[in-house]
Amino acid sequence: MTTMYKNVAYDGKARAGVVTTAHGEIETPIFMPVGTRASVKCMWQHELEEVGAQIILGNTYHLYLRPGHELIEKVGGGLHGFMNWKKPILTDSGGYQVFSLSSMNKLSEEGVRFQSHIDGSYHMISPEKSMEIQRALGSDIVMNFDECPALPATKERLRESMELTLRWAKRCRDYELKEHQNLFGIIQGGLHFDLRTECMERLTEMNFEGYALGGLSVGEKNEEMVEFCSDFVHTMPKDKPRYLMGVGKPLDILTGIKNGLDMFDCVLPTRNARNGQFLTHHGPLNIKKERFKEDTLPPDPDCSCKVCSNYSRSYIRHLYNTGEYLAGQLISYHNLHFFLDMTKQARAHIIAGTFDEYYKTFYNNYTSNQWT
Repeated sequence: MTTMYKNVAYDGKARAGVVTTAHGEIETPIFMPVGTRASVKCMWQHELEEVGAQIILGNTYHLYLRPGHELIEKVGGGLHGFMNWKKPILTDSGGYQVFSLSSMNKLSEEGVRFQSHIDGSYHMISPEKSMEIQRALGSDIVMNFDECPALPATKERLRESMELTLRWAKRCRDYELKEHQNLFGIIQGGLHFDLRTECMERLTEMNFEGYALGGLSVGEKNEEMVEFCSDFVHTMPKDKPRYLMGVGKPLDILTGIKNGLDMFDCVLPTRNARNGQFLTHHGPLNIKKERFKEDTLPPDPDCSCKVCSNYSRSYIRHLYNTGEYLAGQLISYHNLHFFLDMTKQARAHIIAGTFDEYYKTFYNNYTSNQWT
């Protein structure tokens, strides 16, 4: 089955659409919570539905090492059954983790030989192995195996990486996935417009079901990433989903939407939650600060989630400072609600033709930094 992208509305470069998969429709633009090991940290699956999650991510590298893709397919018939999540799932290729987490890896034309960060055992992930793992996981959206070099890097190094990624993409494309699965191609090339354009054009010839921008937010300056997306995104195929991988600060997502991107993911909402940080309409709020000790206000007065409707800053600060697990749960719930409501509101304003006003208001409020 091919992922079908249907455009609903444009407002400038920003666009609202619908992506259809075997496990349901996804209204874009959308933020995708990251369920690295078949779990979005501190969240029940029904809570993900409550906060508006339409699609979540699974991590190929981690699920391959534990518990193993064969077990997930045998026990659950795939990731959906294993974790009891009935909506769409996207799995990454494992490429980024192989390079970033392994203490020792060796790159070759065949793939990447690496050492497990868990027990030091040696493994090889090739394009075919990545497809095999993702086929067993049964995700709706599969990512092609790519190399993701850290920035800054020379243009020569980035071209070599891009060429390898393209050769690997062809091998991924030739692999037979399950009927319901859709393969996305990953566009590489650093901040070089010509390399990215060439990579995109060559991937387009392979006719992927969607296209992702990889290799951003990996060492370059934030303003460089924003400028590149502003220039490049609108040149991507208009009839396919556009996905910005691993970029997750609220203003970066909103700016990405403004430039025509559809899909986003990042561990930031739940990772920051475990460090005591609420993401609010008036900027980040670090609940561990002394100033919130007797504060009876909700964490985000402008938020309608059940955390902000029921609990005070004082109480959640107490939970966090005494090491209670509930603190991480409450902050994670709010942060994911915040991200998903932000993309939901952005979509509504794109359809209404008022996105620029929404963007300016959100930006001004978020950068007011009331809680610093």
